[in-house]
Amino acid sequence: MGVRTIQLGADERPLEGGWELLVTEGGRYQRPSDIPRSAIRLAALVPGTAAGALSAAGLYDLNEPEGLLEKDIWYFRSLEGEAPGAAVLRFEGLATVTEIYVNGELALTSTSMFECRELALQLTGRDELVLCFRALAPHLERRGPRARWRPQLFDNQGLRSVRTTLLGHMPGWCPSIHAVGPWRPISLVRPGKNFASNLRLSASLGDGGTGQLSASFRLATPASSVRLTCDGHSSALSSDDGTHFSGSLLIPDIEPWWPHTHGKPALHDVQLTIDGQTHGLGLVGFRTIAVEHGPDGRDFRLFVNGERIFCRGAVWTTADLLNLSGSAETYAPWLMQAADAGMNMIRIGGTMTYESADFFRLCDRLGILIWQDFMFANFDYPVGEEGFADQIRREIETLLLPVQVSPSLAVLCGGSEVYQQAAMLGLPEPTWRGAFFTETLASAASEFRPDVIYVENSPSGGAMPFSPNQGVTHYYGVGAYCRPLEDARRAEVRFAAECLAFAHVPTQATLDEHLAVPAVHDPRWKSRVPRDRNASWDFEDVRDHYLQLLYGFDPTRLRREDQGRYLDLSRAVTAEVVTETFAEWRRPGSSCNGALVWTYQDILPGAGWGVIDSTGEPKPVWYALKRAFRPLQLVVSDEGTNGLYVHALNESSRTRNVIIRLTCLRDGRQKVVSGESSTALAPRSTYSIAATDMFGAFFDTTYAFRFGPVPHHVTVATMHDAETGEMLSDAFHFPQGRETAFFDPEISISLRKDDVWTMTIEADRFAQSVSVDAQGFSMSDDWFHMGPGQRTIRLTPRPGTSSDLLPTGTLTTLGSRRVWRF
Repeated sequence: MGVRTIQLGADERPLEGGWELLVTEGGRYQRPSDIPRSAIRLAALVPGTAAGALSAAGLYDLNEPEGLLEKDIWYFRSLEGEAPGAAVLRFEGLATVTEIYVNGELALTSTSMFECRELALQLTGRDELVLCFRALAPHLERRGPRARWRPQLFDNQGLRSVRTTLLGHMPGWCPSIHAVGPWRPISLVRPGKNFASNLRLSASLGDGGTGQLSASFRLATPASSVRLTCDGHSSALSSDDGTHFSGSLLIPDIEPWWPHTHGKPALHDVQLTIDGQTHGLGLVGFRTIAVEHGPDGRDFRLFVNGERIFCRGAVWTTADLLNLSGSAETYAPWLMQAADAGMNMIRIGGTMTYESADFFRLCDRLGILIWQDFMFANFDYPVGEEGFADQIRREIETLLLPVQVSPSLAVLCGGSEVYQQAAMLGLPEPTWRGAFFTETLASAASEFRPDVIYVENSPSGGAMPFSPNQGVTHYYGVGAYCRPLEDARRAEVRFAAECLAFAHVPTQATLDEHLAVPAVHDPRWKSRVPRDRNASWDFEDVRDHYLQLLYGFDPTRLRREDQGRYLDLSRAVTAEVVTETFAEWRRPGSSCNGALVWTYQDILPGAGWGVIDSTGEPKPVWYALKRAFRPLQLVVSDEGTNGLYVHALNESSRTRNVIIRLTCLRDGRQKVVSGESSTALAPRSTYSIAATDMFGAFFDTTYAFRFGPVPHHVTVATMHDAETGEMLSDAFHFPQGRETAFFDPEISISLRKDDVWTMTIEADRFAQSVSVDAQGFSMSDDWFHMGPGQRTIRLTPRPGTSSDLLPTGTLTTLGSRRVWRF
């Protein structure tokens, strides 16, 4: 959908098999004819990378990757047997400085990883295609315009002048796996009888619910009749000369596209009929998107179809660091888990790489908004160099034309932390806020996707670009800067494009299989813990700070004396921090309009930033986010001497009749005081009520007045559907901290199989951070608190596990040393 040139009736075939690879020292051979026939070649997959091919041959260690920057990587493929005649070779992505030889002659050179290149040629039936990916090191050493600042995040300052991914070049963030090779597909295209060039499509949604689909293009061969069809409606496109066509199709009462948290992500098929021959153009969604800055001009609020959206999700790293795969099959498991967790936005940051059109198509279907950075981060880029702006325009065109009507694309951003980097080094604003970000990139974004929001840089907008109380911020007050949890309110965050980075500990099963070393004490463990380059601390130290703050344990002593308990508390604490922070940000009256966690997935197994580990297994924090992101949500807020407030949120499009109950428990089971409130939650509405109004009398729920000993240890809030009794959401408050609410409950477990296995857990008192381990099954919820009573979760068989197999495993809680088996 949306490629600039569409071959009508063409034969397009990906050149996936038959490739061979040779690694040589940089500059050893100048031309393919210089390479001796005796040189040992390896089989290679395309699309793929040299590191991936070497790894498949057992010649590359992910834990100690060999540097490829000083190597030339040669790819060979015979085209013998291909029918003679005109053809086009399409290279969708070559990393990075590449020479393309046909029959030994240099036919094309590419210098950007992010550009699609095409080569027209006449095949003879006896042709050979050779690609040489030249050593990048000499290009990184090339002297360019003097940089006004030098970020310490990267291992080579020359990266500012080369259009390649920064993945693999950030020590402390990810291993040095360098992207070299044909990382995107190579296709052989046999032109058809006609082709459409300069194809532009746009989709919009009018105030009355009318969809408008517009198209324009030029045909190589004149046509007499062209029609545009969508959702059962059709319209003829007009032309003065029979080659250039344009026009619009109006579709009344079109079903709009929504983020999945707020409605249905409806998509509609688009077709182009030229002289009776129909060509599919894919799927389109109709929606509006707008940003408002509020009465004080400091907000960043996104509106979809006129409704304010609280954006929540995470920052994407990569689904496959080794091969940088861009296939739907690679993306699907990750993005489906994002939707399952209630995420409605994914950010592709400027330190990563562009994903393929399949990524956008999946987000279209799943109802996930995309915040897309252009690939600029931290550096002082040589924006004034001759040819640089033209190269970037081609890069943006390669990214945006295939997704020009993708409804999931919501924000285009000039890059990541360029403004922040320079500002933190004390440089004045005119030094870093220049026309490249305010005009050049903004203009390109507007040309190719005028319907989306453009942001100059992330972060930006405040007195300093990183000030959280205006515009877009990267918020690490709670997190890296070890501020108290209350800072999430005090900072007046408006929109956090990234936040809440911790070294999240994976499940024990992942560690046992992929990193079976003593936690914290082993260098192999520490090598997987992210840190900022040259920092004296890492993100495990950050997590330990909050472990002591929330639970009162000395983490240094705990991991020395009871490593198992240390790991469980480490798993629980980051889940608790994100729960509390998002409760603050989502409550009515909060200044926050959205927040994206850093990051979505790990690159290697270990205690990385990802909320999902590198094997695809959710970490405990993922389940906490899943609960925190519910469209029907209940949160509590400690308002000090104003008491405890309960807030119910309904982001759905229909009214929900609910019953809210609030109970204060002593010793985890003795009911001290309780109350309830029934209300009809209107669509897109919130409801707040003070605990004292629910109780009908004063009670020091937050223990703010301290009249004598604390009367209770935990407050449990629940929201149930008034008609079915289903529990929709719950929330908890600990007036004297979580360490005072460790109880040893009596627990019983029962299993039942209907369509899927369900587990009913019954506890006689409050149970903190309940964890279920059922081998061969995934859980609908885990690492959750539960009050006295019952809790039901679903168990879904993993691939290779029979649905009839009786689940077996264990259950534990933080408050007890006991293990319950089922």
